[in-house]
Amino acid sequence: MQSSPKGMAMIRLCLAWLSSAIVHSVHNSATWARRFPLAIPSALPGLIRLCPHKRAPNQPRLRSWLVVGFAFACAAPTQAFADPVADFYRGKTISVLIGVGAGGEYDAIARLVARYIGHYIPGHPTLVAQNMTGAAGLKLMNYLATLAPHDGTVIGMVQESLPSLQAVGMQGVQFDSAKFNWLGAIAPIDETIAVLSTTGVTTIEGAREKEIITGATARGSITYAFPALLNELFSTRLKLVTGYNGGTEINLAMERGEVEARDNTWSSWKATKPAWLREHKISIIVQSGPRAADLDAPLVTDLSKDPDQRHLIDLILSGCALGRPLTITPGVPAERVAALRAAFDETVRDTVFLADAKALNFDVNPIHGVDMQRTIEQILNVPSGVARQAKHLLE
Repeated sequence: MQSSPKGMAMIRLCLAWLSSAIVHSVHNSATWARRFPLAIPSALPGLIRLCPHKRAPNQPRLRSWLVVGFAFACAAPTQAFADPVADFYRGKTISVLIGVGAGGEYDAIARLVARYIGHYIPGHPTLVAQNMTGAAGLKLMNYLATLAPHDGTVIGMVQESLPSLQAVGMQGVQFDSAKFNWLGAIAPIDETIAVLSTTGVTTIEGAREKEIITGATARGSITYAFPALLNELFSTRLKLVTGYNGGTEINLAMERGEVEARDNTWSSWKATKPAWLREHKISIIVQSGPRAADLDAPLVTDLSKDPDQRHLIDLILSGCALGRPLTITPGVPAERVAALRAAFDETVRDTVFLADAKALNFDVNPIHGVDMQRTIEQILNVPSGVARQAKHLLE
């Protein structure tokens, strides 16, 4: 007995629909499984009823194949949709280690990112931020390279000057910045030298005429290297005092009158000491660049016309292009690196994150991980002559 033309047409329609569903499941199983995990099994009886009720000898077999085919189509996405990144991170904790003391710009940015990025990491792990200080950030960078798990469960907020230490061959460096997997930063930074108004110094010329006690964390940090650079190239008299555990401690020392000046980023001044700016308690005598639109102070590169000096300035201040960088260790599987970079990119687009950043007076002009990776390579490829010239400023 032959099937009616109408019945065969319905069977062909069913098979065509099934074929399309299987192809779709292979090419886009994630979306298909998310949208139709329950709809397909529940639709089976109805879809089979679309086939003719008038039986033909070959119809039971066709209908059986339809049932088997639909069972395969329903099962295939479940097996194909395994997400190894989500499976790895589900139920885990990611440590966000901060290479400076609590309370400053680094600390605030790291904790802000940590509050949001977990929403965008597959598997939604828990993130816990903690500080790991020592040796101007070198302790944390060495830890990430040598001791931390190389599996994507540790993120570091590291000091931006560390790749330049590697570039000059500084003793104690146990890492290769090029092998790290850089995630990004919320914005580039503009380093400044700020002097208390009580000194009477408001310009770089004034800093050449009067000795100014200047606080810093340690040799090798930008808080030391930038003032030392100014002393060497432009004869300023910034007397450096080291040993402070981060910018917050240096600010307290300024309030106590122990020191009279310090290096700090323009974004940090706006975020941590806006009252000092409003009340003109400090004068910014020079900035590194990129030039801040709301800051009237000379660029350090404008102070020199000598190409060799400018190359030296570029290396010492190369970390400005890295901002406050977030990185993960070498050796992390590529799919986890991609997922964490994508999560960072989503975080800095999150409207609630942006509102919180604005409330903290942080500008958001993101540096993406792949761009940061290229910047690191450029820093490490500095000419050897420039590296030799810079080394004593960074050691």
